[in-house]
Amino acid sequence: MQKNTRIINIILCFAVALAVTLVDQVTKLLVVSNMDIGDSIDVIKGVFRITYITNSGSAFGMLSGARWVFMILSTIGILAICVYVAFFSASLNKLTFVSFGMVVGGGVGNMIDRIFNGETLFNGVVVDFIDFCAFPGLWSWIFNAADSFVCIGVALLAISIIKDEIKNIRQKNSNKEESKE
Repeated sequence: MQKNTRIINIILCFAVALAVTLVDQVTKLLVVSNMDIGDSIDVIKGVFRITYITNSGSAFGMLSGARWVFMILSTIGILAICVYVAFFSASLNKLTFVSFGMVVGGGVGNMIDRIFNGETLFNGVVVDFIDFCAFPGLWSWIFNAADSFVCIGVALLAISIIKDEIKNIRQKNSNKEESKE
């Protein structure tokens, strides 16, 4: 039963990664097909808008001067997660597999842009369009679905790890109580 559950979880992880990549690429295609760079559409005036920009760096425009370093590190990270999930993930729970899928899918979505969304191969820019403008002094970044999925995936992974650690501590405490009796 353990082996079947693990295989199902691996399939779940890669299905989530595929779904995230598709959502990311479809939303970017919709923006690119219907807007010009710099265009902005108010969705909720003063709070949220769709603003089409491009980004040559990492999430939120950081590291634009080190794009090759970031591309190499992103590729290594994506591959490391895939290898870990495929070969070393026997004791992980479903939430961990889902979070890994979100991170991989988001990474792949942005990597597709970096490889193909430019005048030459591997010289592309990432399409960003999600613009929360309610707090301009606090938050000024424009991002995309892939960035969102990576951040949510990392947060879910942290929750999963904390949840597992609490479970382990409770189990150890329970075993100590049983051994005292």
